[in-house]
This record gives sequence, structure tokens and C-alpha cells, in this order.
Amino acid sequence: QVQLQESGPGLLKPSQTLSLTCTVSGYSITTSNNWSWIRQPPVKGLEWIGYITYSGSTYYSPSRKSRTSISRDTSNKQFYLQLSSVTPEDTAVYYCARDSGSYFSGSYYSYYEYWGQGTKVTISS
Repeated sequence: QVQLQESGPGLLKPSQTLSLTCTVSGYSITTSNNWSWIRQPPVKGLEWIGYITYSGSTYYSPSRKSRTSISRDTSNKQFYLQLSSVTPEDTAVYYCARDSGSYFSGSYYSYYEYWGQGTKVTISS
């Protein structure tokens, strides 16, 4: 059974760097799929942050690409999110997820098949 678990600090101050870890069990992150970070700010919808592919390539949302870095440790089945220069607008529940989507007619369609339980991150001075 595939399971994902987020971990990281729950409270940061503005301008700090957010660092989260997603630990995967029951599946290798180098076999297939895209390993994603998604967040949900209070009273807002889900926001895609980015992903790292099974081969190690990374893709980020253009809106915060300059502040985002996703990396991995294949031996420990972990992938990471770093978001620099955080502001209160980065307050959200952060999720890691496995994207089992595919291409159809030239377009990619995501399918988030497995999710972590989410970790709440608050940015406040």
C-alpha cells in the first residue's frame, strides 16, 4: 500500500525558508509517477506548487518558481520542498501527493492517486 507522510515545522517567521519532507512507503519514487507538492491556504482552493518526476526532473508553478525547490533522497524514499522568503500568504496546509496522471491528445492530465495527511504551516511574526 502506498503511503505518504509530510513532516516539517508548523510555524515560521516571514522571510524564513520553509522546508518540508515527504516520506513515501510502499512504492519507489524512482519507478514512475510525479511526486508533487500541493497546498491549501485558509478558505481557498488547492494550489499546485510543483513536482519531481521519477527520473529527477522538476517542474514548478510559475507563480512562485523563483522561491521553490523540490529535491529528493532516493535511498530514503523521501522528497523535499523548500520555499524561500515566506510571507503570511504562504500560510497553508501543505500536502505531498503521487500524481499518476497521463498524457491524452497532447495534454497532461493529473490524477492525484495518493496523498499525505497534510501538515499545517503558519507564517507569522
